[in-house]
Amino acid sequence: MVYEIENKMIDGKTAKFSLSKRHLIFFLVLLGLIGFAVVRSSVATRLDSFTIDEAYHIGAGAAYVQTGDFRLNPEHPPLVKLWVGAFVSSFGYQLSPYRTLQDKADERKFVEEDVYLNNDPDVIQSRSRMAMFALNGLLLFLFAVAARRVFGGVIALAATAFLVIDPTVAAHFPVVMTDLPVALLSTIAVLLAVVAFKTWRTVDLIYAAVTLGLALSAKHSAVITMLAVAIIGILMAIFWAKDAGVAVRLRRVGLVAAVLIGAMIVLWSFYLFRFSESPATSEEQFNRSLVEKISDVNSPRYRAGLNIMVRGHLFPRAYTWGMADTIRAGAEGRARSVFAFGRTYKKEPFYLSLGMIAVKLPLGLLLLTAIGAVLLIIRKIPREFFAPLFGVIGLAVLFLIILATGSAYGGIRHALPVVPPLALLASLAIYKAIKSKSYFLRGAVACALIAALASAIPVLRPWEYYNETVGGSERAYLYFADEGIDAELRVKELVKYYNENLRPAGEIPFLLYPVHQAERKRRELDWVGENLERDGERLNSEMVSGTIFMGGRQVRAKPAFRDATPIARFGNLFVFRDTFRDPDTKVFRLTMRARNKIYTAEPDIEGAIKLLSEAVALDPKKFHNAVELGNQYLKVGKREEALRAYRIAKENAPADDAISELLTRQIERVAAEPLEQISPLRNPKIE
Repeated sequence: MVYEIENKMIDGKTAKFSLSKRHLIFFLVLLGLIGFAVVRSSVATRLDSFTIDEAYHIGAGAAYVQTGDFRLNPEHPPLVKLWVGAFVSSFGYQLSPYRTLQDKADERKFVEEDVYLNNDPDVIQSRSRMAMFALNGLLLFLFAVAARRVFGGVIALAATAFLVIDPTVAAHFPVVMTDLPVALLSTIAVLLAVVAFKTWRTVDLIYAAVTLGLALSAKHSAVITMLAVAIIGILMAIFWAKDAGVAVRLRRVGLVAAVLIGAMIVLWSFYLFRFSESPATSEEQFNRSLVEKISDVNSPRYRAGLNIMVRGHLFPRAYTWGMADTIRAGAEGRARSVFAFGRTYKKEPFYLSLGMIAVKLPLGLLLLTAIGAVLLIIRKIPREFFAPLFGVIGLAVLFLIILATGSAYGGIRHALPVVPPLALLASLAIYKAIKSKSYFLRGAVACALIAALASAIPVLRPWEYYNETVGGSERAYLYFADEGIDAELRVKELVKYYNENLRPAGEIPFLLYPVHQAERKRRELDWVGENLERDGERLNSEMVSGTIFMGGRQVRAKPAFRDATPIARFGNLFVFRDTFRDPDTKVFRLTMRARNKIYTAEPDIEGAIKLLSEAVALDPKKFHNAVELGNQYLKVGKREEALRAYRIAKENAPADDAISELLTRQIERVAAEPLEQISPLRNPKIE
């Protein structure tokens, strides 16, 4: 008997030791993967400049932290901005006093001038990268812990390795953008919600509420995640426990509602539990009033919902403003054609986001995902995996449906919430290969992993990565023109080339690559158009000659450049040196100069009319210029001129887009009503 007791004690100690050892191995491997992800991303993205929105987010976040005022950049919730803003502010980030702002373009200019001119942008970028490596590393850790709680250590580590290998995740790791945080937090929230709605324990329900609230605080698209959690919770509350009575099921539905309410409380906490965006006044301080912002939304149902949010104070006012912006630009889409898969579509095809995932993920990872999908379909996985897998797959499907019916102009970054669920699906292949004795399965999984590593890990500039189906990163610009091709990341390389090759010779290049005005000033870039008196002759010509900087998205669209050989190339930044006929460039310059005169603290309406009139005469097919021209004539009370401009816009606008109907109504009103009672029509290009 004594020996039996001693043996049980020894067995118990052995089991505890074995469990502790497994814990230790799991966390050591996990930390190793995350450490590798940080180092790999740091090396691969070391040449990158700020993306299109980073300076805007950083400056706004610093303002939030230092003033408690959320008026700037309200189109994104504050989690990422507060995180980075707190870090850069701790080192003495300099803010300018607030001023009256004229729409989003003027606000962006105001914020970016702080980043580039009142602070050192290179230092700010270095600090913001450190902050985002920490945030995304922490979220990747939480993703693995949540996956381990649901599926066990093997799948958790395999799914984490999938994300570490993926070049798109590596590209987003250091950038101050909301896409990767909302992707990771959305999957974490769904996984923890499935656990919570199985156990119904208070602590699990709190975890689900907190992570869902963090997702809502990262990006407005997490409302889709909230919907997924609500659907999962209601289904599990009603149908999961067959023996539960009606009272128990109703109580559980109430707990699902409590999770959603808890998430809302977390969201409100990021706005300091204040409805108003400003601590100093309850009056609106946005760059465009909330009433106007909601009126920009075309759908009566969306407008009604937004007005309910405002009247009921369901969300902080800044969050509702951002929701209106997201609906207008994302859910309703933008009036423009799309170039993808080597052809132009008048309207985004419903399969665009799914296609983006297919060309942006390494082929090896796609093969693993396919194997995992087959294993799920033929039910060759543990039974307890089905509920959480259907939960995260349902989340991915919801995102794809919303993207298919709206706008995915950002390319893969808007579809990033689909990638972590795919990682969990792919991890089934690795899990089964480890558990199975099938040499065929093990060989297929090993080959897929090797192919993925070989294709993805050596990649420099991973933002531009495309797999071999479209010619890889080198040739993808010939097939796509979304932000996955370029998001203004090559500015530092442009400046370096300019300083080494053009500045010493005093050569002034054509700058057809987007560089923010404040950054051009900070970097001391001289370009054709910087001095209008000096460059008037070159600006008025349809010919461009000398050195020309151009992004891949522009090169593909311009036949004169598409077949030319660049003298240098840095990722998807091309440098040409020759003479080209390019009337589009003149129209673009006129458009941007006109907008700078309109969306500023001291508008020059007459100057803008002159520039827009010339742009419309050169290319009336760019209907957004005619819309803007009609708006400016409306402001100065010129009815016939406004009608003529709006009619040109109507003739050239997409007939199946909401802008066409809006133009019809605007023309009717301008023809019949007092002009002072008519608001300008929102230019779809401004969103």
